[in-house]
Amino acid sequence: MRRILPTLAMAGLFATTALLPAAAQDSAKIAIVHGTSGSPFEVYSKQTSTGFNMGLEYATKGTMMIKGKKIEVIEKDTQFKPDVARSVLAEAYGDDDVLLAVGGTSSGVTTAMLPVAAEYEKILLVEPAVADSLTGPDSNRYVFKTSRNSSMDMQAQALALKPDANLHVATLAQDYAFGKDGVAALKKALEGTGATVEAEEYVPVKTTDFTATIERLFDALKDKDGRKVIVIYVAGIDALTPLAAADPSRYGIEISTGGNILAALAGYKQVPGMEGAIYYYYDSVKNDINDWLVTEHQKRYDAPPDFFTAGGMSAALSVAKALE
Repeated sequence: MRRILPTLAMAGLFATTALLPAAAQDSAKIAIVHGTSGSPFEVYSKQTSTGFNMGLEYATKGTMMIKGKKIEVIEKDTQFKPDVARSVLAEAYGDDDVLLAVGGTSSGVTTAMLPVAAEYEKILLVEPAVADSLTGPDSNRYVFKTSRNSSMDMQAQALALKPDANLHVATLAQDYAFGKDGVAALKKALEGTGATVEAEEYVPVKTTDFTATIERLFDALKDKDGRKVIVIYVAGIDALTPLAAADPSRYGIEISTGGNILAALAGYKQVPGMEGAIYYYYDSVKNDINDWLVTEHQKRYDAPPDFFTAGGMSAALSVAKALE
């Protein structure tokens, strides 16, 4: 991620300002609608919220004012349940009369929020959910995205694999929009390279026992000639540790996965030399915005900004520019 400011999403928000009711334009109330209870994804939501508030602070030079309007941020907990997400988003648009909403965390839950934006004719800026389908055929003109897409993850992941006719791939992903869109994107990215996807395994979102899944992955690859790689695409669970513990190297099988939060990256030490694609790492981005974020986050939280903190800041910068 070379820049934090997402130009395309920002331009879309410019174009859509005319869609907002005049009464809403007189307000500067913004809702962050995401899960803060009921899932391991809570940490992602917390990082997004931190980054969003810091991003508004950066954009307004600490005043939290834009065009003379005080910005008020409210948070709504979806509890990672689609029905609750629809309800609290409707509450934010209706009872709270927010100008726009930002969210959510889970791609599956965020999917349920899309029609609510159309119903209330107010913007939903998707961050940090990543499934391609969120801005696909079932989306609508009120939905924008600052978060990356699954296809972006997997185009980069495919490049990291250095694919050719010698490459055999098996995938391990979660059984919902995030995982399925990701694997579909990887397969598309590998088209024409000569590489072969030998197996796709999908597990429930909160899986802890990977024994049978790992056995099927090994069976799909172990007798293949050439380079053999298992690509992991999961969120909120640790699939790397059990897979590494099963010793795929005894079959000549490698592991590859994408970036993650800092706590999860520590586990990557189990697989020295592993290569994959990463969306954000605090020390890999060199610009004034990220320099400020790293310095201020370290000062306030005694830790560098994490994977989803940058996404929250991206969303805030887009919102601030659109409001200006």
